Amino acid sequence: MSFTRRQILGGLAGLVVVGVGAGGASRYWLGKMADADAGHDYELIAAPLDVELVAGHKTPAWAFGPSAPGTELRVRQGEWLRVRFINHLPVATTIHWHGIRLPLEMDGVPYVSQLPVLPGEYFDYKFRVPDAGSYWYHPHVNSSEELGRGLVGPLIIEEREPTGFKYEKTLSLKSWHVDEEGAFVAFSIPREAARGGTAGGLSTINGVSQAVIDLPAGQITRVRLLNLDNTLTYRLNIPGVEAQIYALDGNPIEPRALGKEYWLGPGMRICLAIKAPPAGEELSLRNGPVRLGTFRSVANTDAPTEWPPALPANPVAEPDLANAQKLNFNFEWVGSVSVNVENGKPPSLWQINGKAWDITDKTCADRPIAKLEKGKSYIFELKNMTQYQHPIHLHGMSFKVIASNRHKVIPYFTDTYLLGKNERAQVALVADNPGVWMFHCHVVDHMETGLMAAIEVA
Repeated sequence: MSFTRRQILGGLAGLVVVGVGAGGASRYWLGKMADADAGHDYELIAAPLDVELVAGHKTPAWAFGPSAPGTELRVRQGEWLRVRFINHLPVATTIHWHGIRLPLEMDGVPYVSQLPVLPGEYFDYKFRVPDAGSYWYHPHVNSSEELGRGLVGPLIIEEREPTGFKYEKTLSLKSWHVDEEGAFVAFSIPREAARGGTAGGLSTINGVSQAVIDLPAGQITRVRLLNLDNTLTYRLNIPGVEAQIYALDGNPIEPRALGKEYWLGPGMRICLAIKAPPAGEELSLRNGPVRLGTFRSVANTDAPTEWPPALPANPVAEPDLANAQKLNFNFEWVGSVSVNVENGKPPSLWQINGKAWDITDKTCADRPIAKLEKGKSYIFELKNMTQYQHPIHLHGMSFKVIASNRHKVIPYFTDTYLLGKNERAQVALVADNPGVWMFHCHVVDHMETGLMAAIEVA
């Protein structure tokens, strides 16, 4: 499955050299195309962008469009998403559409589905979106730095029919590796990568520290919370709130109370319905004891709304548990911090079933950790043999969480599961999407130091 550049250019449409343009490389925007014959719906441009994360200081971010996190993309369930991605960064990159069940050639993994898009090139992404929900997009090249500098953005797939929600907000959670003057510090430190990951020191909502989000008083608002962070798992809680969970990681569930808190790992999403208190009151959105931002209730004159019904289920195939084949995946710490660092390779700290992924080896996907038969059902036994949490993400397919030895599971479909320390969980799926798919921890430090593998469906 490893490609030469000539093979990629000959076999995949859309990778074309483009000029930087008259305006230089500092300001670009993301726009909906007005020309129906353009062949794409959006132009998504990655370029350097100075942002003010720390008051009075500029941070040299990289951005999709005019903001970091990037501008929200929207498309209706079942329709085509056609994006012309233009790279005006000084480095190569791609776009991976996190959580979307799509064809392999649109998945954005370098040397597996496409070659990296070089500075001055563009690539046309085109795929139909089968599932409604909250998703996101990011590179799969030099992830610590590229995501760390701001190359993340929300992708919202709207339901085919009205859901009963009149109001909606999207909140992108991200912490930044910056100092008190907004300058970037190390995105990855080996000692921290060998533990829980290198955390950023400044948490933001939609790129704003201590953000204030207005909600219409007395009304029910759909609030999509997306964890676009490199490292942090957020212990989300909103004291005193009336809130119901409507979806987890893009997939609807039977609505239930938010409860005391919800642990949202990197790459994970949660869709809440929040009933705002009377005008003038505030709710604190927290990560454990730390305030991330504030929901402020503002006056409105609309008639009160009711709690909407459950969202319609996505068309994900139901695994045949009685006849499913079981596969074991052990997530382990190795800790070889000093191996190969002298030749530019990252330290090898983590492994799956005794094998560590090397992000500098373009042939790793040629050696999948498991080969699945198309159309067959499987149960993955996920065993965390470490003292740290791992949000385990699978490309190209959704899986159903069915059991855990640590807590009661109400089965639900997802693409990312937060595997707790020493936890043993079972997830099931139908291998219905042919290709070679990445299977990895979404703590970027862990992924880049070994905790990734390829799974082939054929």
